[in-house]
Amino acid sequence: MDTVLIGEVLAGIMFFGIIGVLMLGFPVAFTLAGVSLLFGLAGLAFGVFDPSNLSSLAPRYTGFMTNEVLVAVPLFIFMGVMLERSKIAEQLLLTMGKLFGNMRGGLGASVIVVGALLAASTGVVGATVVTMGLISLPAMTRAGYDPKLACGVICASGTLGQIIPPSTVLIFMGDMLSGINAQVQMAKGNFAPTPVSVGDLFAGAFLPGLLLVALYLAWIALKAIFDPQSCPATPVPAEERRHLGREIVTALVPPLMLIFAVLGSILGGIATPTEAASVGAVGATILAAARWRLSLSVLREVVVSAASITSMVFIILFGASVFSIVFRLMGGDNLVHEMLSGLPGGVTGALISVMLVMFLLGFILDTFEIIFIVIPITAPVLFDLGVDPVWLGILVGVNLQMSFLTPPFGFALFYLRGVAPGSISTSMIYRGVVPFVGIQAVAIALLFIFPGIATWLPTMLYR
Repeated sequence: MDTVLIGEVLAGIMFFGIIGVLMLGFPVAFTLAGVSLLFGLAGLAFGVFDPSNLSSLAPRYTGFMTNEVLVAVPLFIFMGVMLERSKIAEQLLLTMGKLFGNMRGGLGASVIVVGALLAASTGVVGATVVTMGLISLPAMTRAGYDPKLACGVICASGTLGQIIPPSTVLIFMGDMLSGINAQVQMAKGNFAPTPVSVGDLFAGAFLPGLLLVALYLAWIALKAIFDPQSCPATPVPAEERRHLGREIVTALVPPLMLIFAVLGSILGGIATPTEAASVGAVGATILAAARWRLSLSVLREVVVSAASITSMVFIILFGASVFSIVFRLMGGDNLVHEMLSGLPGGVTGALISVMLVMFLLGFILDTFEIIFIVIPITAPVLFDLGVDPVWLGILVGVNLQMSFLTPPFGFALFYLRGVAPGSISTSMIYRGVVPFVGIQAVAIALLFIFPGIATWLPTMLYR
């Protein structure tokens, strides 16, 4: 049998074998590396894999650890964990609830706005869903909200951190897409390709993030008009409203200043994402101190938590590097290129197929695992077909956010189920998120039809 065909078959079996082993519950990083090495040995036996090529792992790992862009990841995670410890979400929700409580749907709208603010100041999805569930769900059910609507609002707004900067997912994708795009362009003879940066992805995600928030708020407005019993008004006593102005200033101004300092400096070209992340980490610490939430024990908890999350992500990245090298050297990239370029519909068909695969993988894998596995083997083909890197990155982010929400395996549903009271059934959570999954699908369709939603702002700012 042709050795090229043997290599491609082994690469395909390896990909699905890894998915199967992950579904059995084995650790992701060790599964990626271990299964890849086993198939590498099989490839060695068939003469389709040279183990000396694994020597490229050492410089690749060194590159990860010395990559200035990736330094932003632990800093943004530190910022998010510190803000979660400072109870900023609780104060924001209470204040926004009072501000919009006199309107039908006002409390639901407040949860969405707070979710967007937390996404723009933390970027940690799981923690946001849990925090919103602990604080918002009891308040919304006490106010007479339909539990299904309350669950849907919390899950949807809690996952905005997947796409709204400073998302850690966008940082990794920006770094990966930049390198892949440069390789593809140089292979085409373009030795001075237009660079793709994390700042480009942050700018590209800005309008889609606002679009999602606007669509969520529009759904709440429709519910308030056509189904007012599901989201009644929650009037605030007159004596509490007298001090509302001061509460709004103390609750909103500090996080808005932090968001402006972090995102404004990146989008304005004043600071790199790493520099802005440093500002965010220091700013979050100052906010915690100003709220009397900072102590040595809290600082230790935040540092340990940030280090644990960062280590988890990077060890997955290391395992994914082994998979990527073995897959490519056995001809897997040629297999993917043939499959995607041969699909009906050309670029559109290939892009839809990749989005569908990522969406389905989102049921069983975390976001980082998906981008580390799928993007290195599909992005080169899509770039070769002419797909814009920023557009692809934003599509992936919104698509994986939808996967996070979709029953029955969406991760956000499990996060909320873990903190929801016993009176909230799993079926209520599932039914509550269905309209928001539809909204996500509308947003993805709009991004497909109008790529400028993602590419206009980066072009205006950096080109």
